[in-house]
Amino acid sequence: MMNNWLDQAIFYEIYPQSFCDSNADGIGDLQGIIQKLDYICSLGCSAVWLNPCFASPFRDAGYDVSDYYTVAPRYGTNEDMQQLFEAAHKHGLHVLLDLVPGHTSSEHKWFQESCKAERNDFTDRYVWTDSVWKEPTGMGCIRGISERDGSCAVNFFSHQPALNYGFYQPDPAEKWQQSMTDKGPKATLEELKNIMRFWLQMGCDGFRVDMAGSLVKNDPDGKGTIKLWQNVRHFLDEEFPAAAMVSEWGEPDKSLQGGFHMDFLLHFGPSHYNDLFRCPEPFFSSRGKGDISAFVAKYLDSYEKAGTDGLICIPSGNHDMDRLAHNLQGDALKIAFAFLLSMPGAPFIYYGDEIGMNYVEDLVSVEGGYGRTGSRSPMQWDDSVNAGFSTAAAEKLYIPLDVSPERPTVKKQLQEASSLLNEVKTLIALRKAHPALQNHARIKFLYAEKDRCPLAYLRSSEKETILVLLNPSDKPQSFPCELTPGRELYHFHALPQSKDGKLLLAEQSAALYLLRQ
Repeated sequence: MMNNWLDQAIFYEIYPQSFCDSNADGIGDLQGIIQKLDYICSLGCSAVWLNPCFASPFRDAGYDVSDYYTVAPRYGTNEDMQQLFEAAHKHGLHVLLDLVPGHTSSEHKWFQESCKAERNDFTDRYVWTDSVWKEPTGMGCIRGISERDGSCAVNFFSHQPALNYGFYQPDPAEKWQQSMTDKGPKATLEELKNIMRFWLQMGCDGFRVDMAGSLVKNDPDGKGTIKLWQNVRHFLDEEFPAAAMVSEWGEPDKSLQGGFHMDFLLHFGPSHYNDLFRCPEPFFSSRGKGDISAFVAKYLDSYEKAGTDGLICIPSGNHDMDRLAHNLQGDALKIAFAFLLSMPGAPFIYYGDEIGMNYVEDLVSVEGGYGRTGSRSPMQWDDSVNAGFSTAAAEKLYIPLDVSPERPTVKKQLQEASSLLNEVKTLIALRKAHPALQNHARIKFLYAEKDRCPLAYLRSSEKETILVLLNPSDKPQSFPCELTPGRELYHFHALPQSKDGKLLLAEQSAALYLLRQ
């Protein structure tokens, strides 16, 4: 797979409706993103992940697609998307689109055809039971809305009917459960390839795939879904060998076997990701009461299973999580980024996390956001009207702004040498300058004890080894270490001290040392 650019990739996730509004309608758009490519490059990022931009009724912020081949008019046109690809490439940036293969909007023409009583080309494109009185086991459903006799499985909200990729182990007693080799599931898979082909031919560099591990039903071990994605990978290797694939799966041993290049550690499931930043006592809180040991144990398990086949990614956040700054403030955010930008895998920075944007409390749900709405507020660029996001009237904004008088902005933080933004830029530059800090370099944890600080690990490439020391606690912490720190590459707050076979780390400090070169 020809994806050498992924070896050093650092991603920036953009929620397009909240990033930059170029036409004063209160909603961010593609031309607005084009205007801000210089900023993304200035961070040191090399790739962009765009949340869904396809036509949609927007009952789930675009994750309910009504036309996979058309850019939603609120964002612009297909021509604007092509212009974005071309502008990004001129800036040395790669662009991933968010692909939603598991379901569509109930307003999609495929579903409307599938609802008809008479058989047609779309009858078997969705997962239907054979009676309106019968629900698909273990799944929600839509029923009583069509002339067709049956209930249609849904993947999340009730307006998101599940596309049919077949059942890995169909129940013989349930004749409506089709196998992966039946005509309908095969047609769905081929259409998925057509969608990918369309955007890749336009200039897209790959996809982040929503709910990638959920496509094949009755597939508890993921064997059918792995087989499906291997089929897709074969198609990509033949036609688009440089296309990057990132999965929302959370099981790297399965997703990488399926042909994905990267998988996320997710905020749900067994990853213990929330132990880092998003629990009552996060490890990176200054209170020093958090526990990172379970995370490290699970991470190492996934890391060993993944081997050298792909990357495990730890995001700063995303559109489905509370903001990083919801539980961490001040220097804690800087130490969290020292961790995120010194770990293996491709870092993903959610827009605004690099300036410490707040989670906006008590917002009315917008487009199915509910509790997630507070993490989707407009980007804060400067102190002009609407923080530089839009010149529209405030009441027209897609989501209300953070009204806090202390809200951070890009402009303000660029002017402050000690700001979070400048710290992030420094850490990214350091990562790019040292092979031992890059995506495929190895890791060895030295200290990650239960209910204890600090955290210490080694990152190693063929030519260098770097020692990473992180103490998020507001109290000094020590641990047994016979290593003698070498050349200092970076420190925050204060340098550690070596004494009597221990390293003593100052409160809320971080340091990176080059041990050999």
